[in-house]
Amino acid sequence: MSSVAGAGHHHMISTHAVGSGDDTIHDDVHGDLAAASLDKPALLTFANPMDAAAFGALAAQLTDRPVVTIDPRGAGRNATGTAPMTAELHAEDLHRVIENLGVGPVDAFGSSGGGVCLLALLAAHPGDIRRAVVHEPPFVDVLSDGDIVLAACQDIHDTYERDGNGRAMAKFIALVMEPQPLPADYLDRPAPDPAQFGMSADDDGDRTNPLIRNMPAVNAYVPDYDALLALGDRVHLAIGAGSGREVAARGSHGLAERLGREVDIFPSHHAGFTAAEGPYPGEPEAFAARLREVLA
Repeated sequence: MSSVAGAGHHHMISTHAVGSGDDTIHDDVHGDLAAASLDKPALLTFANPMDAAAFGALAAQLTDRPVVTIDPRGAGRNATGTAPMTAELHAEDLHRVIENLGVGPVDAFGSSGGGVCLLALLAAHPGDIRRAVVHEPPFVDVLSDGDIVLAACQDIHDTYERDGNGRAMAKFIALVMEPQPLPADYLDRPAPDPAQFGMSADDDGDRTNPLIRNMPAVNAYVPDYDALLALGDRVHLAIGAGSGREVAARGSHGLAERLGREVDIFPSHHAGFTAAEGPYPGEPEAFAARLREVLA
């Protein structure tokens, strides 16, 4: 474990790791775990495959409790690899992090692929979590065009294995920008040119991209709806005010409908928790305020 001085009221950020080898998961605790209480437990914030650094701006705003940011398997400071990854595997990683914290049930905010992994954690280890905020999970079971979205995810994975990162990521960007249900002939469209997204079409031989290692298995994850229903209002489904009807936002809408719940609207877009000065500026201050409200 190592400690570095942090910013703001979180005077301390301590770094931890659980597991060994390919199973090592790194996390950062912002603040003092001893300050966790029953009504303000430690808060885990994570996405997938975004790493812990993406949540630094949000953690700096949440000074009333300890906040834990996580590098998911295959990303950040963790070992890279080439094997496929599933929501269930990531859920067990989260479970190990929570056990290692040793402060009892935590609150959790899981975004995007992390939202799907949070759904898997809630099914496998409901006792780990007091309240969960599932933010724009890109799973397809609740989508009318789910079969087409899943086929598009499989195509992205196959393109990656065959042609490398640039061509696959161009297809990924095109998919996530698609603002409505995909047409039946979506996969018959010409493939987007990586150059239009500032990427090379050349294959550098690398196959460790954690985003694509998660596809299509994380998108194909089917939640345990009965388990989620049993958790009642411990589970919140969140969506960005600016997210429209993109695939991940439709995941929250579909899940809310399936569980008979309302969605909680959060500020900004799909990554609205990120720093305001980034290339895709978020609104971490407003986002943190909304997260505090929902967890109260």
